Amino acid sequence: VQLQASGGGLVQPGGSLRLSCEASGIFSRNVLAWYRQVPGKQRELVADITNGGASSGKINYGDFVKGRFTISTNNAKNAVFLQMTNLQPEDTGTYYCEAFELIEPYRDYWGEGTLVTVSS
Repeated sequence: VQLQASGGGLVQPGGSLRLSCEASGIFSRNVLAWYRQVPGKQRELVADITNGGASSGKINYGDFVKGRFTISTNNAKNAVFLQMTNLQPEDTGTYYCEAFELIEPYRDYWGEGTLVTVSS
């Protein structure tokens, strides 16, 4: 399984970006997530979405999201997207996608990060 994230870049405060992550080969019953690492802080959860199983469709957001971001997945459940709006300078950081398979042996995969810079 390989994860490929894209969509980062430079945006002005108040602007929007859409991040994408392809998880080729991932089992369709999974949790797909976005994390970020901003300067001076530990990596933190941005959002995750569960595909398949009893919790299918469950979505979690980090407290800092405050309705600004939306996570989604495709029909094949092998890609995850993050629509980010009203970006602020404190959102600057490297954004990583993660894919966790909900089947033994419960493998966990990470993609290389994509840099988001919010600056005027």
